[in-house]
Amino acid sequence: MNRGLTKERLAEMEVEYLLLQFTDLFGAAKQLMIHREEWDTAMEGRILFDGSSVAGFSGVEESDLLLIPDPRTLHLQRWRSAEGEWPVAAVFCDVCDMEGVPAQGCTRSMLRRSLEEAEQLGFMLQVGIEGEFFLFPLDAQGNPTVDVHDTGGYCDVFPLDRGERTRMEIMEVMRNHGFRIEAGHHEVAPGQHEINFRFGDALEIADRWQTFKQIVLHVASRNGLFASFMPKPFSGRNGNAMHCNLSLQRADGINAFYHRDSASGLSETANRFIAGLLQHAKGMSAIANPTVNSYKRLMPGYEAPTNIAWSRSNRTATIRIPGARGPQTRVEYRPPDPTANPYLLFAVMLKAGLEGIRCQTPLPPEAVGNLYNRDVADQGAGGLENYPRDLRAALDHMKEDEMIRDVMGNHLFEFYVQNKQAEADAFAAEVHPWEIGKYL
Repeated sequence: MNRGLTKERLAEMEVEYLLLQFTDLFGAAKQLMIHREEWDTAMEGRILFDGSSVAGFSGVEESDLLLIPDPRTLHLQRWRSAEGEWPVAAVFCDVCDMEGVPAQGCTRSMLRRSLEEAEQLGFMLQVGIEGEFFLFPLDAQGNPTVDVHDTGGYCDVFPLDRGERTRMEIMEVMRNHGFRIEAGHHEVAPGQHEINFRFGDALEIADRWQTFKQIVLHVASRNGLFASFMPKPFSGRNGNAMHCNLSLQRADGINAFYHRDSASGLSETANRFIAGLLQHAKGMSAIANPTVNSYKRLMPGYEAPTNIAWSRSNRTATIRIPGARGPQTRVEYRPPDPTANPYLLFAVMLKAGLEGIRCQTPLPPEAVGNLYNRDVADQGAGGLENYPRDLRAALDHMKEDEMIRDVMGNHLFEFYVQNKQAEADAFAAEVHPWEIGKYL
């Protein structure tokens, strides 16, 4: 992202403000805005914020935390308003305590540690994300409605796709922010859209995902629309996924997942990595799908996985192996949705895959056929395991997964589970319209 920006260069470009960006435990984007005059203070890592006010960081007794900018992520942003276009600089930050030690709630630092572990084994994690969202019209007061604004389906065009202009504007703003766009189109459900951008190093893609979501929200708003990354806004329609395409690259730049002499085109490294992901899929579910609503997407019939399985080019499996081989050989992990914290998600996925490689975890047989079909899902000895059906079950599996505890640390692990348990309990205590219609 860094394009040679310096304090002097920013002054020449009339950039007055610098955005120090970071992420809380549950994936919410945060930022502190400072004036250009505080540039040196910021780049020296001397800007403080109140960690007790941000989920997952610290208590009131030790609330001062430091924002440590990652200079490689420094980039120019251009936002438009009614008064015209105004440039700001932005940089992603790690969060540290006053001694310079990564704060316990800094998921960006967690991902760094997982990447360092991979590097020790000779690998670098590459990630590509498929970004899905809905566009909703606003009412007269500027509040989002729950009425979709078009009747489009997969890859439809105007007038069925009424979000075409907004989607194109989003893609253009992304390009101005340094994204390399691969494709954008209307998705399966009315009002639903997908934009894919170029894969890259895991840490860079996690940063870009946070920027992508902000761009979508901003551009939609100035076009009189509201963008939602909610996993399942409507019953009976496809929901928003965050499919993650993963590959390991060796130090010599060779894709470690490809083997030209194997029948599948997959290396033994890829097989072990897939096995590790499957082994920890249940434990990772509360991170990949962290909301009550997440599990309403994971139902048969909507191209979302419901069983723990892998398959080639089969969108009903937890893990799909796309057909491309050679440098493009990759593993598509299909459960995650856009409410996941990308740093934490990438950290645990990588750790699971590396564990599979290190322990030489055997790869189970490939699942063949439509896994929504019970006869197919029950194939083999004992059949296929089910993916968790709700957040409560996901948390039970997470509590049993020591790998995730190791990534997060005891305190943060317990904090995450307790907060998500409270969310599940709050939902269970509510009486919903469906219940009124069914039982009143």
